[in-house]
Amino acid sequence: TNVAMLSILSVLGQYRSEDADAGGTAMDVDDGDGEAGTRNPHDGKFDLSSFKIIYVAPMKALVQEVVKNFSKRLGPYGVTVRELSGDSSLTRQQISETQMIVTTPEKWDIVTRQGEGRAYTQLVRLVIIDEIHLLHDDRGPVLESIVARVIRQVETTAEPVRLVGLSATLPNYADVATFLRVKPNRGMYFFDHSYRPVPLQMQYLGITERNAFRRFALQNEICYEKAVGQRKAGNQMLIFVHSRAETGKTAKALRDLAMEKDQLGLFVREGGATQEILREEVDTVKNADLKDVLKYGFAIHHAGMSRSDRELVEDLFADGHIGVLCCTATLAWGVNLPAHAVIIKGTQIYDPSKGRWAELSPIDVLQMLGRAGRPQYDNEGEGIIMTQHSELQYYLSLTNLQLPVESQMIKSLPDHLNAEV
Repeated sequence: TNVAMLSILSVLGQYRSEDADAGGTAMDVDDGDGEAGTRNPHDGKFDLSSFKIIYVAPMKALVQEVVKNFSKRLGPYGVTVRELSGDSSLTRQQISETQMIVTTPEKWDIVTRQGEGRAYTQLVRLVIIDEIHLLHDDRGPVLESIVARVIRQVETTAEPVRLVGLSATLPNYADVATFLRVKPNRGMYFFDHSYRPVPLQMQYLGITERNAFRRFALQNEICYEKAVGQRKAGNQMLIFVHSRAETGKTAKALRDLAMEKDQLGLFVREGGATQEILREEVDTVKNADLKDVLKYGFAIHHAGMSRSDRELVEDLFADGHIGVLCCTATLAWGVNLPAHAVIIKGTQIYDPSKGRWAELSPIDVLQMLGRAGRPQYDNEGEGIIMTQHSELQYYLSLTNLQLPVESQMIKSLPDHLNAEV
């Protein structure tokens, strides 16, 4: 995010209006008292109507968070940040008043395909693509077509547009840099593990149980033991599962185990403020599973919940009222909710396109583990991967020697060619 912020400020710097440069004294007066907050941001410092910044984020949940974050940071400069995703569309006037548009790849793909979008796409000066390792995903071709259109726009109009690709898990970064037309000596930066502010302690658990029902029970018991250990140390914990229904099942199973062993006090202290807050909030919850477990200090989070429920869970977790949160991968990509420990409960997801169970994509695993031990809170994080015994070797090699990101464009080349013609 900070890299994105720097590139945005660089664009703002290019559009400082003339009177701000000419009247140097005005600037000196502003900064002289050491309080940047006192200066009026709207007194013609930036020519806000002559540029647009596009921030492409992979998921709707992430789009909302980026909008919140940048609105706060760019507010003093008079920059308006709005989201453009499946949830919300903007009118022409809103678009003309907005300097920074945060969008999903699919939505921006549609906008740049249409003729009417061209008027303001000509004003775009910076395109930031977050999580660019999605190129390896099924949605990769959409990102490729966006990049191709930006490059074509630069070639036809001869007006420079800056492309910034950000990724936390990209082994063959040099290849992607070539694709983005980056000059290796000037525009490519690589930060290795030593830059991770919080060291990550990894555990791999291989489960040999073949019977599906017993395996489910065993995974829940392991999760419960780990959760009790974390709660005794006063830490919060995320449990990633791989379907929406599973979030509720896991949370209820953990709650039942806590009741059985009479350890509910570990998750919510009797008579404490947290208990009161959770009881009050339960009445506003719409999701039945969440209503069921919230007052015991457990919660669930997935993309199928209503926005108000998701935001409630995020706020309660951020304030430390929820001890254990069972969630789907949406949370790893989207919302910045750090926890001391992360468990990936099982590594198989059902892939409807193939009609069978498939292993989690390496990128998803690394994203989920990235939520463990966040810098401002912990001095170390814990990541626990629960998988079948036969897959242990794969995950061990995955977190040490990552697998390269390859283009997926060829699968949907006809569609994209038709769109351009």
